[in-house]
Amino acid sequence: MPDPVRDHGDIVACVTRHLQPEAEARWDAFVDGAPQATFFHRVAWRGIIEQVLGHRCHYLYAERDGAITGVLPLAEVRSRLFGHSLISTPLCVYGGIVARDADSEAQLTRAAAALADELRVDYLELRDRELRHADWPVKDLYVGFRKAIEPDHEKNMLAIPRKQRAMVRKGIALGLEARHGGSVEEFYRVYAESVRNLGTPVLSRKYYQRLQQTFGDDCEVTVVTHQGQPVAAVMSFYFRDEVHPYYGGSVALGRHLAANDFMYWSVMQRAVERGARLFDFGRSKQDTGSYHFKKHWGFEPQPLPYAYHLVRADAVPNISPTNRKYSLFIKAWQHLPLPVSCALGPWLARDLG
Repeated sequence: MPDPVRDHGDIVACVTRHLQPEAEARWDAFVDGAPQATFFHRVAWRGIIEQVLGHRCHYLYAERDGAITGVLPLAEVRSRLFGHSLISTPLCVYGGIVARDADSEAQLTRAAAALADELRVDYLELRDRELRHADWPVKDLYVGFRKAIEPDHEKNMLAIPRKQRAMVRKGIALGLEARHGGSVEEFYRVYAESVRNLGTPVLSRKYYQRLQQTFGDDCEVTVVTHQGQPVAAVMSFYFRDEVHPYYGGSVALGRHLAANDFMYWSVMQRAVERGARLFDFGRSKQDTGSYHFKKHWGFEPQPLPYAYHLVRADAVPNISPTNRKYSLFIKAWQHLPLPVSCALGPWLARDLG
């Protein structure tokens, strides 16, 4: 149902609505044409989040005179360990409101805050790429890494700082090979081991299968092998002229072969061939290993000012491996047998947001 309509005189009033199936095509058409929108605003995420992860979604949009003027994807996460939250969007680095005008943005902001109050969540979290809610508490834990890439491979290679460029060349010299269009099964064997070694629970294989089935050619697996053995793998998302190497990692042997550097260079080459002109290295927590890895690749960190409307919570949450209270858990998880971590991981990872 629409929210109460305000009188704008001769201007058609803006209303907010909950997304119904018949409006999904219009939602995606708006996202495709909105410069601020991201891959994570695509409507297909709703089915993945609800049907695979089991979280209830509340997709809101603003409308004026029959045309969508703003969207806000939200998912409600209930967890005994991590609390009750409303997030745009869990498991995604970006989210928040995408709007054509200030009135639509204001309407969606009010609707989201009212929904959070009504649901009695601990907090509402909007994963904005720029500061949009200056009067809300903001978490400065994460930064993003995005950079334009050239159509010419040699120029892109020379744009990588010297030391990291040497690592790429090391991988080439050691005979690493990259194969694009790999299967989720190949990817999952490598990725599950990689995140276990970091002390992080892995999501279910079904989740990654659903991503590939849903997004088709816009979701591509790259597998790096050494003498026929997979040593690194990454699942990349494509959106307009951008590439997002999103879920990636390597096994222990891969670290000695510079497999990660070779892998991301291979994805960059592949992205150029597919017409991409922007390489999105995703987010990292400040002053962590992945943060420094991306800086060494010549990417400059850009703040991700995630904004919060606190309802039952007293402060901005810190559900992060950098939180000291999780340190013992991380150390214990790193020593779990891989089959055990794959069995237990999805039950925890789905609630991490």
